[in-house]
Amino acid sequence: MDGQENEQRGPGDDETPARRERRRWPWTRQAGRSGPVRRVGVVAAVVLVALAGAVIGVLAGGRVNTDIGPFRADLTLVPAVQGGTTVDVPPLGALHLDSHDGPTHLTVGLGALDQRRTEALIGDPASISRASQSAVQDVRDGVIRLALRTLGAVVLVTLVLGVLVFRDTRRTAWSAGLALAVTAGSLGLAAGTMRPEAIEEPRYEGLLVNAPAIVGDARRIADDYTKYAEQLQRVVGNVSKLYTTVSALPVYEPAPGTTRVLHVSDMHLNPTGWQLIRTVVEQFNIDVVIDTGDITDWGSEPEASFVGSIGLLKKPYVYIRGNHDSARTAAAVARQPNAIVLSNSTTTVAGLTIAGIGDPRFTPDKETSPAGSGLTRQVADQVIGTGEQLAATVRSSPRPVNIALVHDPASSGPLSGSCPLVLAGHTHDRQVSKLPQVPGQQPTLLMVEGSTGGAGLRGLEGEKPTPLSMSVLYLDQQKQLQAYDDITVGGTGQAQVNLERHVIRDPAKGADVPVTPTPTRGGPESPSPGPTRSGSESPSPSPTR
Repeated sequence: MDGQENEQRGPGDDETPARRERRRWPWTRQAGRSGPVRRVGVVAAVVLVALAGAVIGVLAGGRVNTDIGPFRADLTLVPAVQGGTTVDVPPLGALHLDSHDGPTHLTVGLGALDQRRTEALIGDPASISRASQSAVQDVRDGVIRLALRTLGAVVLVTLVLGVLVFRDTRRTAWSAGLALAVTAGSLGLAAGTMRPEAIEEPRYEGLLVNAPAIVGDARRIADDYTKYAEQLQRVVGNVSKLYTTVSALPVYEPAPGTTRVLHVSDMHLNPTGWQLIRTVVEQFNIDVVIDTGDITDWGSEPEASFVGSIGLLKKPYVYIRGNHDSARTAAAVARQPNAIVLSNSTTTVAGLTIAGIGDPRFTPDKETSPAGSGLTRQVADQVIGTGEQLAATVRSSPRPVNIALVHDPASSGPLSGSCPLVLAGHTHDRQVSKLPQVPGQQPTLLMVEGSTGGAGLRGLEGEKPTPLSMSVLYLDQQKQLQAYDDITVGGTGQAQVNLERHVIRDPAKGADVPVTPTPTRGGPESPSPGPTRSGSESPSPSPTR
């Protein structure tokens, strides 16, 4: 019976716990059978599993999304030899801050700019102050959520690794506890060595190094913008009152069948411009909005969300690309349900036949140069050539073109005689003039708009902010320009709106406006047609706007 029982007993039935342990961990058998050596091996295994779990857990779970002011931001934590923080501002570059010590590095990636929250900041003057104060709390809350999420991920990953490696509850728990302690200690070291003053001495990388509009005196720009927003909040509502007053004057009364066109240009990412545009569209009963370019500054993917306000206007929006707008910007505009993007093409909207062509250059983040500064003849020929291409398109159009659109007024010369009206922007300086008349052809009026966005951030760097400018054009049933209103908001740095009405009594003569000298291919640079503001440009081609 005893022999039969021994035959039925399995080969591992009489194994002692120590023997089973040596079979599970073969290196302890190689090192020897003594207890201390075995314990060292087990401790080393626990430490390795804990470190592996901590690293994998941080990489897998150390990421959260959060709102910081109007931005959607990604906070990412990674193991690193040195601490610090990197703020990514795609595609402009990054800011590196020596914010803390410890083996953890924080990356803050600023994503898309939320148009609704941005406009809310501008619409409520007090919200700008609240946003600047809440931004710190937003970052703090995001970092706390990031830390908790990271700790949770580390514990979970280490538990899974411990179960797979040890198949022992006690050692798995020791590994998870050690990983938690290491991760919490690293985060505690970072919190204990936090240096808030590091934000005053960032190290710039990428295009941010050469972007004074963003990297300049941020405090002064923020202060100026707060004052500017407070002024605009008080004055935008006065546009309707001014219009009512001006319309009552016995100078010009728009006749039935008049087409009203709102000409805007050079928004440069200023959300306040949209608020003013919506007010004018509603109060002036605008039929179509025409935008002659530079709706953005860099033409980047994050800026594409800025054009989402076009769809809120509920009016046809005809757009051409400026030198600050990329093909990606134009595509974002084209996706708006009421937008029409012209690229050496024509369209008929609100009874008007409009032709337009985008600027041939893409020169984002160019500073404004003094008026009359010289350019290479190659660039001048390129800009003038754009006007020649559009002139050929206008003359071959099956329907007479009423309005032609170019971004740089230097492109307008070849359009003389091809259509009665040319609209442009680029110079941030409003001007109205006649193009040199071609014998036997109709006169052509050139209207250059100022900056509807107040030149964006760069408009706040002077002592007074650049005014927001736009014009309402009145065309009769024959689609001839009869009058126009120039609207200027905040131009004096005070709370006021200016509206000037101009009546064209004899369209054939083009009203009493000067003739614009236009550059020609291969010829000398044209002189400035008149005095310009400091930092503005003449109609000579310039890549600096």
